[in-house]
Amino acid sequence: MRQQRLVETFVELADTLVAEFDVVEFLHMLVERSIELLSVDAASILLATADGDLHMIASSNDDVGRLERFQATSGEGPCVTAYRTGEPVARPDLTLADSAEARFAAAALNSGYRAVFAFPMRLRNETIGSLNLFRSSAGTLDDLSARTAKALVSVATIGLLQARSIRNQEVVAEQLQYALTSRITIEQAKGVLAERYGVDIASAFTMLRRHARARGTRLSDLARTVVTDPTWTPGPMG
Repeated sequence: MRQQRLVETFVELADTLVAEFDVVEFLHMLVERSIELLSVDAASILLATADGDLHMIASSNDDVGRLERFQATSGEGPCVTAYRTGEPVARPDLTLADSAEARFAAAALNSGYRAVFAFPMRLRNETIGSLNLFRSSAGTLDDLSARTAKALVSVATIGLLQARSIRNQEVVAEQLQYALTSRITIEQAKGVLAERYGVDIASAFTMLRRHARARGTRLSDLARTVVTDPTWTPGPMG
């Protein structure tokens, strides 16, 4: 079953040229499958704008999202290092972090994570971000998980860059800006649904994604509707 799921994931990651391609949903799918297929407890993605500024685009939970935003703004942490060097970075025990990553390590440990593994989204000489994996226990990432992570991030990166190449060299910049704007709207929609239906943020996000998938609607478009239309209800799919 794991092998079949892995094959399905590779197919989905490679399919970025469809007309309805949604970079936000694409990256959330990569985060979800990373947790499902690898020996990790959480995952996230940092992407860079054209000027090299990093932004958190997708995360499996709010704690990891905060950790990634800290790294992006402070320029400190293994996920930033992976992006800057273009090489995988492993921190199997954050209690042993050196002074250069002390603040990040303290924040991660406080959130319940003791190990971090970061993989650059890189093709040849171009790096567009990093996929970051978090574990609650110390220890190295096993060889199969490490190789699978590299393969997943490679296919995802090729897919995004292929889309850019075919769409007049503009799609990555356009889609990234769209993703940055959409992430804010999605966060607002999660808050609206959480308050409206008395659920936690994670459940609100699940409700939002489930409805978007069932209706074949972009996640960001649905989020915008939720935020702007006080009469919106998820109906039977919520």
